[in-house]
Amino acid sequence: MPKFVKFICFLAIGLGLVWLVTHNLTDKEKDDIFSSLQRANYWLLIPVIIVGIASHWYRAVRWKLIMEPLGYHPGTLNTFFAVMVGYLANLAVPRLGEVTRCGIVARYEKIPVDKLVGTMIAERAVDMLLLLILMVITVVIQIDVIGGLFLNEIWLPIENKLGAAGSSRSLILAGIAAGVILLGFIGFRLISRSGIGIKIRALAHGVWDGIRSIGKMEKKGLFIFYSILIWAMYFAMMYLGFYCMEETRYLGLKAALAVLIIGSVGMIVTPGGTGAYQFLVQRTLMVYGVLDTSAYAFGWIVWSAQTLLVLIVGLGSLIALPLMNKPQEATGGQKLGINN
Repeated sequence: MPKFVKFICFLAIGLGLVWLVTHNLTDKEKDDIFSSLQRANYWLLIPVIIVGIASHWYRAVRWKLIMEPLGYHPGTLNTFFAVMVGYLANLAVPRLGEVTRCGIVARYEKIPVDKLVGTMIAERAVDMLLLLILMVITVVIQIDVIGGLFLNEIWLPIENKLGAAGSSRSLILAGIAAGVILLGFIGFRLISRSGIGIKIRALAHGVWDGIRSIGKMEKKGLFIFYSILIWAMYFAMMYLGFYCMEETRYLGLKAALAVLIIGSVGMIVTPGGTGAYQFLVQRTLMVYGVLDTSAYAFGWIVWSAQTLLVLIVGLGSLIALPLMNKPQEATGGQKLGINN
């Protein structure tokens, strides 16, 4: 499926969720949402934004650690700018950001893009593992509160979607998949010795080198520390965000963890989390006794703060990259570590 079609489909899902939440609202409920938005103390979002920028900075620093075993030492500023431009691209098209940030570092630091893609895959795998671990911890320590929400809003929809296919359809799809794999293997064997085949193998080898670099790091402890620090900052952003509204100010650490984890699922589902993030945050906060209209308003406030951060810093990074990287500096950055 073309990326543009995927983008339209996911955006439609997000907008559909916004409509699902708002179309049956009474005039009073709409007034309550706007009232919550008007009463919020937006100055208290400043520390949230500062912590958010710091989390992105340390993500760039952590990414550099994975590149070191490959013999590359990109500048920290260039890597940070690439990360932020990547987030900016993700607002438009899901997963485009990963390709974008690899392309930027490849251009300004003269690092092979295939190896960068491998390091990015390794980094994302670590984040997904941490998300799953935190998800399990969240459900286990709050099984009486959050267990039902996780079951009804996340697990059952996935299970129903998979079960709707039916056993016969699943067998047909499995057969088709096996046939495609077999034909692909035969085709690969036929072209493996051709010029195209050699290029494909070289590309795959470069990507694999990037993935393996995570196991070759000398600073594994520092990598683990940065990984935990990044998620700790995400958690701090959510907890600090509670203080911008009277209706959420009383919520504690457990609620912040639950909103972080379930909200993260929403950020994955639709472009930039539009619709899905607000919907899931609302459902989560309602479990903790927050009024539905206030919960929905909070979802929009936090989402807007995160999106505004990406727009401003991402656009600024896009402007700064060519200004701070003259041709001779871009070449020297790889060898001498300029901009560290």
